[in-house]
Amino acid sequence: MVKIGWSEDLNCQHFGPTMPRQALQPDYFPHRQVRRNCVPQSRDTPPKRDTGIASEKDWGITLNNGKTNESGVNEDGSTWYRENGVDIGDNGYRCRWTVMGGQSADSSIEWKEAWWEKSDWTGYKELGAEKSGKNAAGDSWWETWQEVLRQDDWSNLARIEKSAQKQAKSGDGVAGWYEKWWEKYNAKGWTDKGAHKYGRLNDQAWWEKWGEQYDGQGAVLKWTDKWAENAMGEKWGDKWEERFEAGLGTRQGETWHASAGGERWSRTWGEEHFGSRKVHKYGKSSSGESWDNMVEEGTFYKAEPHYGWADAVGSSAQLLSIEPLERPPGVYPDLDFGPLPPPPP
Repeated sequence: MVKIGWSEDLNCQHFGPTMPRQALQPDYFPHRQVRRNCVPQSRDTPPKRDTGIASEKDWGITLNNGKTNESGVNEDGSTWYRENGVDIGDNGYRCRWTVMGGQSADSSIEWKEAWWEKSDWTGYKELGAEKSGKNAAGDSWWETWQEVLRQDDWSNLARIEKSAQKQAKSGDGVAGWYEKWWEKYNAKGWTDKGAHKYGRLNDQAWWEKWGEQYDGQGAVLKWTDKWAENAMGEKWGDKWEERFEAGLGTRQGETWHASAGGERWSRTWGEEHFGSRKVHKYGKSSSGESWDNMVEEGTFYKAEPHYGWADAVGSSAQLLSIEPLERPPGVYPDLDFGPLPPPPP
């Protein structure tokens, strides 16, 4: 039986390359450090990414310039196919792609994998992959991964975006999970990262969302929201948020629980940091707890991402090496800048 759980990817046998194992519940409460200067730090090796987005080398994408269409039958009766192609469009658009797959003799086992790279004369580049399959028990899985290089619509800065989606479900329909991850970077240090997750096993379910944004100038926002429910109808959750800039900021959060009968308990808390070692801490709960005091305490937070623009560029060698079609002299891409703003009064 294929395992589906809170910390297991759906590992379908006999599908060729399997999905990489990823922890579904890493520790999202980041280690807070003393605020440093936001100038990117030089590194001999990039830091490890705590992410569900696979790296380029994990996919092993190889593409051909020509067009092929081949298929075959193995000794056990299973079949396979592989196709390569190149699509050409307006403004120098080119997409090189490969699709391959196969199935068992009785069609109970299937797998499919696709790779692609895209480019055009605006400087847009995209690298991606998609995998899916099912086994004889009806358990199925699907995963897609993508990297994009483009020019930001507002700032005109170079921007790299990485994303992934994953899902799996059991053949009997009693278990499944879904994940969506994203990372966005621009050349000035602006960064946006986050994930949405959902899992289910029989009548138990859990959800999780988190995000972090850095403006590249010292301001940072981090947040998370987790909740779950069991077969008895009980629900519980925890969420928090922090905002900091130049040593000033706030933290606030809530922990809650709801019984099957509708009774609800919650505790809320908050902190105000004034940049002078003075911190206002306050909170209360539905059971009568409360506190409100001023303490002397240091303020700690991380003003730049653990993995930023320089690291994203360094890990996107295959994306950056995509060669667009040669542009003929005097030919320029058609750029859509949207409607013009109204004239001033």
